[in-house]
Amino acid sequence: MTTEYQMPPQMPTQPPIQMSAVSQPPLADRRDRFVDDPRRKSVMWAVILSAMPGLGHVYVGYYREAFRNISVVCLLVLMLTTNALHRIEPPFVMFLIFFILFTIVDAGRRASLYNQALAGLRPMDLPEDAPQGLSPLAVGGSLAGGVALIVIGLVFFTNTMFGWSLQWVGRWWPLAFVAGGAWLIYADWQAKQAESARRQADHYASQPPVEEP
Repeated sequence: MTTEYQMPPQMPTQPPIQMSAVSQPPLADRRDRFVDDPRRKSVMWAVILSAMPGLGHVYVGYYREAFRNISVVCLLVLMLTTNALHRIEPPFVMFLIFFILFTIVDAGRRASLYNQALAGLRPMDLPEDAPQGLSPLAVGGSLAGGVALIVIGLVFFTNTMFGWSLQWVGRWWPLAFVAGGAWLIYADWQAKQAESARRQADHYASQPPVEEP
C-alpha cells in the first residue's frame, strides 16, 4: 500500500513592512530651511571682519568677546608705541600677532558653531537668547581682568604723570606669568570645591527623608 506525500500548507506571505518617514522631514527640506534661515551667519564674513579685532564677533553676536578683544589689542598697541617696554618688545609683538590671528580663527569657528546650532546639529544657546547678547553694553565683569587693568594703568600713570622710570618692568615682568599661574590654580581649586559641594547637595537631596519616631 503506497501513501502519497502531501506538502504542508504554505502560510500566506505578507508584504514587507515599510518604515514611515513621517517622523523626520527629508534631508533636502531641512537643508533648504537651514539655508533660508535669515539668522544664518557667513563664516567668510566673520573672518574678513575680524581683520578689525572684535568686529567679527560683533557680526556673530558675541559682544562681550568683541569688547574684550579690541581692548587687549588697543592696550598692546599703546604699550608698543609709547616705548614703555624698554627692550622687551619682541614677546609683546609675538603675542599681539598671535592674538589677532586668534580673534580671526575664533570668529570663524563661532560662526560655524552658530550655524550648526541653527540646523539642530549642536544644542547651544544662541547669542540672541543669552542675557549677555541682548545689548552691546552688557559686557559682564571679570575680577582678574579688572585687577590687571588697574595695575597696568597705575604703572603707566606713574610714568606719564610723575616721570618714574619703567626700566624695572624689564626685570620684573616674568612675575606676571607667576601671578597668572597662581590665579589659574586658585580658580581650579575653587571650581573643584563648588563641584564637590554640589555633589554633596545632590547626594543629600536623593536620600529619603528620615521619619521621626
